Amino acid sequence: MTTDTMRIGIAGINGRVGRLLREEVTAAGAILAGGTSRDPQGDGALFPTLDALAPSCDVVIDFTHAATIRAHAAALAKAGVAWVLGTTGLSEADQAIVADAARAIPVVQAANYSPGVTLVTRLARQMAEILPASAYDAEILEMHHRQKVDAPSGTALAIGQAVADGRGIDLSSHMDSGRTGHTGPRRADAIGFAVLRGGQIVGEHTLTFTSAGEQIALTHRAFDRRVFASGAVRAALWLRGRPPGLYDMEDVLGLR
Repeated sequence: MTTDTMRIGIAGINGRVGRLLREEVTAAGAILAGGTSRDPQGDGALFPTLDALAPSCDVVIDFTHAATIRAHAAALAKAGVAWVLGTTGLSEADQAIVADAARAIPVVQAANYSPGVTLVTRLARQMAEILPASAYDAEILEMHHRQKVDAPSGTALAIGQAVADGRGIDLSSHMDSGRTGHTGPRRADAIGFAVLRGGQIVGEHTLTFTSAGEQIALTHRAFDRRVFASGAVRAALWLRGRPPGLYDMEDVLGLR
């Protein structure tokens, strides 16, 4: 299969990211197989469900909602269609469903498809390995547009997970989010999260490691959602010929 014959479907094709994905698929020279829409209105390129769309595709790019995970995983596994998953806010049960689907089909899953965020996350892991929690406090600040429904963002959580991995600890038991009132002193091994919402900010994330003598900051700012769409299309093309498995953007970028 060559790039120009790869058939790419888009879940939620008329959404904010879906419209950009449509343009990026065409720009990449792949075939736009169609997409799912809540209101197909007789358009032959639009389908009411992923079950209906999947047989026409080699891969589906999915930036929809956590509530669709079970149905989408089942539809794609049944059709043997690869999955590029960018949906965030997944529960442990949702993640288990994704992992189970990856036993049958190749899946690229990422909280953020920007190459820059992928590199920030990788650096976060490396820095956490070197900078001890006893001396360097790790804090993550993120800001997004007012319409975002999950907090902290999937990208912030991915950065936090990278810090936890670097330090060999469990994120859920070290995560400190939403401080209020008389909290007492900061835990030395905490990974802090702060969330801001407002306007139409596409996405800003800053990770700081702060000691008594210095501070190191890693910041990523997204100016255009197109960076997510182009990264997801790149991941879709990368999946060509891959065996079943759960991959991420570090795999796509050749970082491991």
